Amino acid sequence: MRLYQIDAFTSEPFRGNPAAVCILDKVRTAEWMQRVAAEMRHSETAFVRARDAGGGFDLRWFSPEVEVDLCGHATLASAHVLFESGRVAPDATVRFHTRSGELRAEHAGAHGITLDFPVAEPVPAPAIPELFDALGLPTGEMLRTDGNFFMCVVDTPSTVRTLAPDFAKLRALRNVRGVYVTAPGDDGYDIVSRCFAPRIGIDEVPVTGSMYCVLVAYWGPRVGKDELHALQASPRGGEVTVMQKGDRALLTGRAVTVLAGELRA
Repeated sequence: MRLYQIDAFTSEPFRGNPAAVCILDKVRTAEWMQRVAAEMRHSETAFVRARDAGGGFDLRWFSPEVEVDLCGHATLASAHVLFESGRVAPDATVRFHTRSGELRAEHAGAHGITLDFPVAEPVPAPAIPELFDALGLPTGEMLRTDGNFFMCVVDTPSTVRTLAPDFAKLRALRNVRGVYVTAPGDDGYDIVSRCFAPRIGIDEVPVTGSMYCVLVAYWGPRVGKDELHALQASPRGGEVTVMQKGDRALLTGRAVTVLAGELRA
């Protein structure tokens, strides 16, 4: 089986978010996929298999510890592999069948690839003091999204950039799988954000595509723009352009192949 390492939401190697992409030669068990993902140690490993009937591809994502319902950067990485390897024509639409329904990907020319994802509207939630303490932030505005992920809004991008969470405390929060911290942007960006998810095996996710399905619903009306240019201010860094169309979020980003090999297990 072919196995790739792709840096997603970047045009430079060793930046953005690395994902492994495995092109399956046959049906594999979830246990086997989880073991491969644990071996890869990326925030997600994607498993792609062409469908025999109906077209499109089955797509599943695994962190080193659990299967996840939605992953943006590993979907971008998977589409990048399919286009770059010639498995899908450059002018075709890739249709992925996933736990989050059908997701689509199309070439966006020099801008990379555009993903069509569902919007996830965040809802206000009571503040969790222990979460703010783990982040090293004073208690403030908090919202909730799907899958026990939370969103903390702060005033300045410098607060986001300089955060130094206590990951042991975050990991100990039973009902918090992950948290987004976000602020209005600077330096030409509309928003600046970071994502922490030690409960699913990754202390900080370098670039989190699915997060922008949440952020576009929150920030779009507040920024007053149809299209947001977003920076994820992790140490590796990455850029995402996101636009909301009805109940869909269109995420555009680039990707780079860093490694291609053969999985023999």
